[in-house]
Amino acid sequence: MKAVGYYEPLAITDPKALIDIELPEPQAGERDLIVEVRAVSVNPVDTKVRKSRKAEGNVPVVLGWDAAGVVRSVGSKVTLFKPGDRVWYAGTLMRPGTNSELHAVDERIVGRMPDSIDFAAAASLPLTAVTAWEMLFDRLQVPTLGDTANGGALLITGAAGGVGSIMVQLARKLTGLTVIGTASRAETQQWVKDLGAHHVIDHAKPIAEEMARIGVREAQYIASLTHTDQHFAQIVEALAPQGRLSLIDDPEMIDVRLLKRKSASLHWELMYTRSLYDTPDVIRQHDILCKVAELVDSGMLKTTTGEHFGKINAENLRRAHQLLESHRAKGKIVLEGFGQ
Repeated sequence: MKAVGYYEPLAITDPKALIDIELPEPQAGERDLIVEVRAVSVNPVDTKVRKSRKAEGNVPVVLGWDAAGVVRSVGSKVTLFKPGDRVWYAGTLMRPGTNSELHAVDERIVGRMPDSIDFAAAASLPLTAVTAWEMLFDRLQVPTLGDTANGGALLITGAAGGVGSIMVQLARKLTGLTVIGTASRAETQQWVKDLGAHHVIDHAKPIAEEMARIGVREAQYIASLTHTDQHFAQIVEALAPQGRLSLIDDPEMIDVRLLKRKSASLHWELMYTRSLYDTPDVIRQHDILCKVAELVDSGMLKTTTGEHFGKINAENLRRAHQLLESHRAKGKIVLEGFGQ
């Protein structure tokens, strides 16, 4: 089968950083689906792994996590899907990635793909949707509409990125919070507004001053999605006493002692934790993806595709990695079908 992979970590400008390869077809485990991959999207995790993970022996590293496709076959203990089903998912760090024509994946982290969108649009959503959902409702424990505790403000730093683009929509549609997103360019600020944020502030300026400008004194919940180390002191200043802060990035150094005075809590979110440790609630990711599919089909949630880079091949994936590494991507980069 066709796939895209590499053997050693290289700068993305090197033609060997990602190459077109041929691999044997995967075999299904008991709870696995074999999925015909129709479309994928590219995430920051792809670039991070490419820079650090080496091939083991002669087996190339295949990247890719987001995927939308059709079930070709199922393992002996699969109960949730059957051949022919359209599915979407975000994979796991422990197995080969989705940049291949066929992919094996545990059914418990797979969801039913929305009926109302095509494969390319669907591929832009799983990783960011699961991450945003877990961050909001599992880590920050944000109350949903109808909860008597609902109210207050949510600050999302880096709201124009993939996770932020979904989180803004989820928070606006499913909670009663005042949603504040940060973005530094006019183009991305408008994108965040269009997604439903009540306010958009500039994280290139002091966050506390920007919060004061819009008349919001503090945020009970803060989701820091990028450059946390650069903004940490300002984030803590903007956080309400007894508030909750959640991160997804990998800051070099932050002084968590700053949170003590406010009795604030810190929560890291990694959407691969459940699959990495095969936690008892790993099937929650199946449930989240099915719920997100319902929200998409009802029109409450829209996909966040930014650019379509064409076929799934090494050249186009190298271009996608370059754009992500420039930190100028808006929304998600998707690729569809295999070939030149």
